[in-house]
Amino acid sequence: MAHPSFTEALAPRPWLLADGATGTNYFQMGLISGDAPELWNFQHTDRVRKLHREFIEAGADIILTNTFGGNRHRLKLHNDQDKVREINMAAAKLARAEADAAGRAVYVAGSMGPTGEIFMPVGTMPHEEGVSAFEEQAMALKEGGVDVLWIETMSSEEELRAAVEGAARAGLPIVTTMSFDTNGRTMMGITPKAFGALAGSLSTQPVAIGANCGVGASELIATVLGISEARPDAAVVAKGNCGIPQYKDGHIHYTGTPELMADYARIALDAGAKIIGGCCGTSPHHLAAMRKSLEGYAKGSRPSIELIEERLGPVSVLAKGIDTAAEGAAKRERRRGN
Repeated sequence: MAHPSFTEALAPRPWLLADGATGTNYFQMGLISGDAPELWNFQHTDRVRKLHREFIEAGADIILTNTFGGNRHRLKLHNDQDKVREINMAAAKLARAEADAAGRAVYVAGSMGPTGEIFMPVGTMPHEEGVSAFEEQAMALKEGGVDVLWIETMSSEEELRAAVEGAARAGLPIVTTMSFDTNGRTMMGITPKAFGALAGSLSTQPVAIGANCGVGASELIATVLGISEARPDAAVVAKGNCGIPQYKDGHIHYTGTPELMADYARIALDAGAKIIGGCCGTSPHHLAAMRKSLEGYAKGSRPSIELIEERLGPVSVLAKGIDTAAEGAAKRERRRGN
């Protein structure tokens, strides 16, 4: 049975549920720290398909391919930079097989993470090389059968522009998310509101924009508020971490419970998100709670920062929109003027 395309499904639906974590779930399945998860697309196809299947069974409408580090610059760290096409095609086909077996519309998103390089003028990566690397990955993902290209965890304007330009050459819909993990900003200083404006100036318009990863569920919701305020016309993505990571017994554990993530899903919808999922630490068990929470829920009023902190945890000062450094500078300037 033919299903609506990704963009056709996005418009009328009140929400779509994206999947959860890839890497942190793979660690539970035997991935060794430092190894490339992308190589599991050959070495452990059964495990890759199993995680996709479990997220679909939990209620995911969108599953992301195991290709976050599938560009040639990231793969070079493992001497696999010449395997971009085969890795991305293999990952897309594994996800496609599980999506097609679901018996309902499940969309495959081709995950495209950062190169790990700093782009010019701050760093040394030329724009053209970035475009070429992302184009190479996007073409392979398209060839493998993805429905949409999912550019995620970006931190700089320069890399985001290169990624969108390269991905656009594949001719598929594009989703873009940034990671606001540094006191309400990306590592390179971009605020959620600035990202909303930036996304509107991209060479190809994404069908959805938003935030992923970051610090925790509460901070992610504050980010969504900023993006949706800047771009009330946009379909906004909320893909937050499952609580806060803690190092315990030699492993990283996330503090988020299924109950917290269920609450997060509803508050994300109220905050303006249309695509809601989880990132690091989010298991199929968490996602099932999120699905149950959203089904039959009518979108409510936009949450206040106070409500977010009460229900999900603390929000950093800058993520609240309070720039104490700027306020202090303004006060000093006023004193000098007296």
